[in-house]
Amino acid sequence: MAMYVLYESSSGYGLFEVHGLDEIGQNTEAVRTSVSDLSRFGRVVQLTAFHPFESALDALNQVNAVSEGVMTDELRSFLELNLPKVKEGKKPKFSLGLAEPKLGSHIFEATKIPCQSNEFVLELLRGVRQHFDRFIKDLKPGDLEKSQLGLAHSYSRAKVKFNVNRVDNMVIQAIFLLDTLDKDINSFAMRVREWYSWHFPELVKIVNDNYLYARVSKMIDDKSKLTEDHIPMLTEVLGDEDKAKEVIEAGKASMGQDLSPLDLINVQTFAQRVMDLADYRKKLYDYLVTKMSDIAPNLAALIGEMVGARLISHAGSLTNLAKCPSSTLQILGAEKALFRALKTRGNTPKYGLIFHSSFIGRASAKNKGRIARYLANKCSIASRIDCFADGATTAFGEKLREQVEERLEFYDKGVAPRKNVDVMKEVIENLQKQDEEGKEPVDASAKKSKKKKAKGEEEEEEVVAMEEDKSEKKKKKEKRKMETAEENEKSEKKKTKKSKAGGEEETDDGHSTKKKKKKSKSSE
Repeated sequence: MAMYVLYESSSGYGLFEVHGLDEIGQNTEAVRTSVSDLSRFGRVVQLTAFHPFESALDALNQVNAVSEGVMTDELRSFLELNLPKVKEGKKPKFSLGLAEPKLGSHIFEATKIPCQSNEFVLELLRGVRQHFDRFIKDLKPGDLEKSQLGLAHSYSRAKVKFNVNRVDNMVIQAIFLLDTLDKDINSFAMRVREWYSWHFPELVKIVNDNYLYARVSKMIDDKSKLTEDHIPMLTEVLGDEDKAKEVIEAGKASMGQDLSPLDLINVQTFAQRVMDLADYRKKLYDYLVTKMSDIAPNLAALIGEMVGARLISHAGSLTNLAKCPSSTLQILGAEKALFRALKTRGNTPKYGLIFHSSFIGRASAKNKGRIARYLANKCSIASRIDCFADGATTAFGEKLREQVEERLEFYDKGVAPRKNVDVMKEVIENLQKQDEEGKEPVDASAKKSKKKKAKGEEEEEEVVAMEEDKSEKKKKKEKRKMETAEENEKSEKKKTKKSKAGGEEETDDGHSTKKKKKKSKSSE
């Protein structure tokens, strides 16, 4: 049986025919030894046909199709044109060697050409790759390397370009920055408290929040200038008029030392920086929430945006998190405790980052480990749905959250929860109904428009028909009137004729009666 080998290079498709397999043998070791020797390998493997790619974009499309195991139209026409033709009903007397088994199965399904991909074929392709520039005579030195480099860059760039809205790297950077900002804002706010307390120490006990303290210290500036006119402004900041009055009273009887205007300006500037950082932290949190709704909506709906983002950042990416089993996800963030327990042969940790979820805090002490294991299971399902699903939806995450709630009730009250299979079937059915309802309005509107057009045409036809019927009825009425008038005239003429004829008959009858009477008298 003859054998052909298909080689997908960066410059085009090459089809090679393998001659005299007995010279190199069928085993891979013999092929390996003969590959390095071009004179021996060139006698065995010879170029049959070469199909160059039209452009770099065409090369990228062809290579993408080959990597996905799909045969393009160009490849099919190239193979059908250069391979021996097979008569219908007969088996082909050749086989095609390929590097990609998926592509071989697709070629066999489409063209019925027998394909094989094994170590022997791979060794032949290795030799073809090594001496490819010798087989193609028109190639200039350096052209093959340039095409390989350009195709490698474009192929890698296309593989790296995922959906921009679902890049989890932004979530990882945002959660890291949020943690850093929390630490920085906390330390800077404590520095503002300590700095301004030299001037107004009583304010620390009245205002506990760091952000509000920075705002109030910037507003007050110099405590000696505090008057009752500042009460509305302080009330607006603090949200409580009693606290505003308390600040005014404390300022009048404060034990703090006076500060120079330059020192107060520095305190105000630093307080403004703390306020700006706090405002930026709020904006960054909103940004993280929106990104999580795009990247991992189900995980965010189940466990919250912050905990979900921490899990993704700790795993490295959403894909890595989806690959983790639930047992690994359960203790993510508690690696030190885990290895310490393994080293000392103590109890392993029950939870890691998922401890910050509200579910574990609501569970009782004896059920914390059980609910952590169950929650990790649901988080693993949600992360896999978010990673591999085509469309973004929160339906699965909401139902998984309901399942965790039911499990908490089961641990507390003994109410039996629903099965996961039933819940997932319900979600899928609801999503299918929503898709159908989304399609129906479009179809319904089209049908309505068609119905309106049909109704309009029918109404027009009916109007025309009504007008025709009316005209016909008028004509018929006029004909009837004419006929009735003619009939009336004829009947009147007949009546007049009959009346005349009846008078003559009466006279004749009168005469005859008279005669009869006379006869009767004579007979008497």
